[in-house]
Amino acid sequence: MREILVCHCVDCRRWAGRAWAATAARTDELDVEGEDAIAWVESPRSAQSASRGFCSRCGASLFYRAPASERTSVAVGSLDDSSRLRVAAHIWVEQAADWERPPDGIPVFPRGYPADAPALAWA
Repeated sequence: MREILVCHCVDCRRWAGRAWAATAARTDELDVEGEDAIAWVESPRSAQSASRGFCSRCGASLFYRAPASERTSVAVGSLDDSSRLRVAAHIWVEQAADWERPPDGIPVFPRGYPADAPALAWA
């Protein structure tokens, strides 16, 4: 089972048009077909100096990567098969839109996913 984080930060909401659901993969193990079609832009409000990748052909919002991380976040909505995914938590809920609140029963964090929270299953 691979886990998902749903991010409600302003930057992700502007990128996706709503909260952004993502899983992650080790950057060095991420295999993207047609990688030349991925355009990277700086994420303007990122506290981690992150970049966001989108498909230069269709415009789909696909990736988020921070230079200090070994992982790249992958938009769950872009995956062909999302049947083995589950939401682990909602993050940056202090910036959540009033019309998009996390459901009951799912862990929520006012800011990012805390270092002392349970490790996420990314595989």
